[in-house]
Amino acid sequence: MGKIFLLMGKSTSGKDTIYKSLIQNDEFALKKVVPYTTRPMRDGETDGVQYFFKTEEEYLELKNNKKIIEERTYHTNYGPWRYFTADDGQIDLITGNYLMIGTVESYCYIRDYFGKSFVEPILIDVDAKIRLERAMKREEKQEHPKYDEMCRRFLADEEDFSEDKIKEAGIKRRFFNNSAIEDCIEEISGFIAERIHSTKSIWNE
Repeated sequence: MGKIFLLMGKSTSGKDTIYKSLIQNDEFALKKVVPYTTRPMRDGETDGVQYFFKTEEEYLELKNNKKIIEERTYHTNYGPWRYFTADDGQIDLITGNYLMIGTVESYCYIRDYFGKSFVEPILIDVDAKIRLERAMKREEKQEHPKYDEMCRRFLADEEDFSEDKIKEAGIKRRFFNNSAIEDCIEEISGFIAERIHSTKSIWNE
């Protein structure tokens, strides 16, 4: 049986860069799970790569058909933006290990859906000042910067990743990305290798 490794972190914590590095690591052979969202596509994004971009009506159809494993809704200045994982056949733990991006809340839902022993949380931590500086630089590159939304998201992250929620979820280990992201990737890679090896050892006994 495989595992789901769930990357978590506040906005601009480096999740996307770390994800790309890990998913390209042939040693792990981690499989992608493309999440869903109703937010508008950003510059440089492609449907079915970063997310499956859906309308509100398409989201409601999946929900009515009980196909949603976990979901979060952010009430933005541009209306509600939903992020969710669907039970669409992407995940089959018999066939291997998976890498996903989520939040503390989504980790809890996925953990309860598949079982605690099959879901490994990877919490990326970054100092608030560094995150804000990165967010400003990222937004400046957009054709139509949304600084108001950037600020809302920054504050929402403080609530979504509060210390109380992290503690309640039982997440104890953190991986810090305040300086060289290569060091953070190396530490996370070591953790994943250790967990995959321990799982293989158990099933081979």
